[in-house]
Amino acid sequence: MDFARPVQAVIPGAQGRILAVLVETSAELNLRALARLSGVSLAQASRVLPGLVLLGMVERREVPPAALFRVVPDHVAVRAVMDLSRARDVLLGELGRLAANLSPPLVSVIVFGSLARGEAGIESDIDVVVVRRAEVAEDSEPWRHEVEAWRRAVRRLSGNAVELVEVGEGEVGRLLRSRRPLWREVVRDGIVVYGTPLTELRAA
Repeated sequence: MDFARPVQAVIPGAQGRILAVLVETSAELNLRALARLSGVSLAQASRVLPGLVLLGMVERREVPPAALFRVVPDHVAVRAVMDLSRARDVLLGELGRLAANLSPPLVSVIVFGSLARGEAGIESDIDVVVVRRAEVAEDSEPWRHEVEAWRRAVRRLSGNAVELVEVGEGEVGRLLRSRRPLWREVVRDGIVVYGTPLTELRAA
């Protein structure tokens, strides 16, 4: 999935670009502003908007000599587009929900990299730090099975490859305080989707 441009990824062309702009604002926009913000030509915007108005997804208000457009948030299709525009936030919530079901429980799950920064495209990996409890052996077969099942579930949710960095509870604090580039990135961009917050992990 392209989490940086989810609407345009699923609804290609000028229509997807225009809808992506409209669902991100409650303001009315004129044709010229819509074309500029969506990166399409005035001619393309002029062709697309009448169809969206006809579907009832967009309402048009005449303010001579111009016209103003905005989405109709109650429209069933607009609701779907709005949900699509929030795909990244939905995925982050689902990662936490799935992590909560693992047994034995995890200490923390931290998303970092392009997804955390809101830049993840269709070919981006989902980078995750998984912190296992001190009493769980790294080579425990049940543990390995649980983590691999979680990885497969995330892949099915997103369509993106999942890169896991697994660390133990006893070493995560030292790593987060280190100057190594990977861990500096985790501290800078990391989003905890489940478990102990970064500040507490770093102080451990």
